[in-house]
Amino acid sequence: MQFLHIELMGTPAWMWAVFLSVVLALLALDLGVLHKGSREIGIRESLLLSAFYISMGIAFGGWIWFQSGEQKAIEYLTGFVIEKSLAMDNIFIIAMIFSYFAIPRQYQHRVLLYGILGVIVLRGIMIAAGAAIVENFHWVLYFFAAFLVITGIRMLFSSGHSDDLENNRVLKFLRSHLPVTKDLHGEKFLVREANPATGKMKTWVTPLLLALIMVELADLVFAVDSIPAIFAITTDTFIVYTSNIFAILGLRALYFALAAMINRFAYLKYALAAVLIFVGSKIFVADMLGIAKIPPALSLGITVFLLTAGVVGSLWATRNEKPAQIS
Repeated sequence: MQFLHIELMGTPAWMWAVFLSVVLALLALDLGVLHKGSREIGIRESLLLSAFYISMGIAFGGWIWFQSGEQKAIEYLTGFVIEKSLAMDNIFIIAMIFSYFAIPRQYQHRVLLYGILGVIVLRGIMIAAGAAIVENFHWVLYFFAAFLVITGIRMLFSSGHSDDLENNRVLKFLRSHLPVTKDLHGEKFLVREANPATGKMKTWVTPLLLALIMVELADLVFAVDSIPAIFAITTDTFIVYTSNIFAILGLRALYFALAAMINRFAYLKYALAAVLIFVGSKIFVADMLGIAKIPPALSLGITVFLLTAGVVGSLWATRNEKPAQIS
């Protein structure tokens, strides 16, 4: 068992094994027990599942504290909070995709589940590549920081999300190069049907698979913000990846809990923008102050304060609004 003590990207292999075991156990519980068949997930169940996944994420942070110390745990929790908050913005896009493709709620969980599996792999590749770049070119952190500040400023002054999926170039490309059925076929991503032109059997792509592809692409876009944000907090690959994955694991449950009330988070965009600007600028501030980095506990406190102010302010300002209707 000596190989378990070999360091992989700066962390003992046994810690990676513990993390992967917990993730696989959660996925097995979700897929094999909680959601074995296709059914609609209610808001109450979503809230309970969200609380469970958040508790698991925080508990893993406690385990990191026990194994690696206070600083690593606070860095993990900061990354977890930022990623979870950015995921709330991602929910708007996912709801828009499901609405466009008219995906019933009982099939949305299947899309989100496979989407999460794809995210685990894609985020791993992106984070490993990012870690290798940062290790060899440390100045890239300043590029990440500047990118976050610019992204935050643009978010402050943006008019909102674009919902014109009909003119999306990726979707147009997929429809022009893939045989797509007009209607859904239950929870199937692919079906075998006769070609109307030739009468021969062929494999068709269903709108459910198109929705899955668009959800995966949406996450890649959001990863461009979230991954530089966590690298601006820590360059420890284990902390970066685990905080990302634990935040994303509960995205399915969070979606069903918040999609119906996403219109209530009117000021969340501004809070997220402020967080991105803060996370990016603190690298430059630390240099000006002549210190290695802003204390992790202070970073976590400011991040939580900004996000809490955005959520509480939003809910208060929209307290008389009715929940949005979702598919």
